[in-house]
Amino acid sequence: MEQISARDLTVGYGKAVISDATFQVLPGEIIALIGPNGSGKSTILKTITRQLKKMSGKLFIGGDIDESIMDNELAKKLSMVMTERIHPELMTCFEVVSAGRYPYTGRLGILNAEDKKKVAEAISLVGAEDVADKDFMKISDGQRQRVMLARAIAQEPEIMILDEPTSFLDIQYKIDILSVIKKLAIEKNIAVLMSIHELEFVPAVADHVIGICDGQIYKIGTPDEIFTGENIEKIYGMKPGDGDRIISGLLAYSNSIIEVL
Repeated sequence: MEQISARDLTVGYGKAVISDATFQVLPGEIIALIGPNGSGKSTILKTITRQLKKMSGKLFIGGDIDESIMDNELAKKLSMVMTERIHPELMTCFEVVSAGRYPYTGRLGILNAEDKKKVAEAISLVGAEDVADKDFMKISDGQRQRVMLARAIAQEPEIMILDEPTSFLDIQYKIDILSVIKKLAIEKNIAVLMSIHELEFVPAVADHVIGICDGQIYKIGTPDEIFTGENIEKIYGMKPGDGDRIISGLLAYSNSIIEVL
């Protein structure tokens, strides 16, 4: 059963940004959303996570239509790491990750021994043990991204929504984050839907790619199917012939990333 299913979904901010989008994300699958800035990738993700209200169409989460799922139940099914930076005051990284357990702790938010174990496991999984006791606001961007991913993991989701999880990170942090995401999908059978700008990483992590342009989904396919000169020219509005040159260099770099991952 698909974990996310959209049928003729239209999303936007009063005015449609993406119209009639139909796609699905299966358990254990990583789907990459690609397209130019402003094409609507983040708008789709914000609609799924209820930061925006859908304009029309159907959206199913874990087989249930989204309107029927209470917020506290959705929080147990779905976790997210968005591009907006959080600014917690005087919180350690362990405390930030602990927020991922709140759907399970009740109104008082008191963690029991099992909750604390889940938090420690999530921190270990992303390799953030060395910053667990540090002030979240006093660590690097790359370390913060690890911590935010750990918070999402601590939620024990069936679905993970990631908005540009590798943006503004050094190359090693990018590879580390993507390695963890791939491991989560495979080992924990989590359905992952993420937007990403760095096309060179897509073949290394994504099972399928959704290409967005001109207010709609242009094409859905495997990385091999989507990463052609013609498709890249269409999606990014490039001149004829430029796509082939971009793809040849991109795929050469992607192959080296695949070996590292």
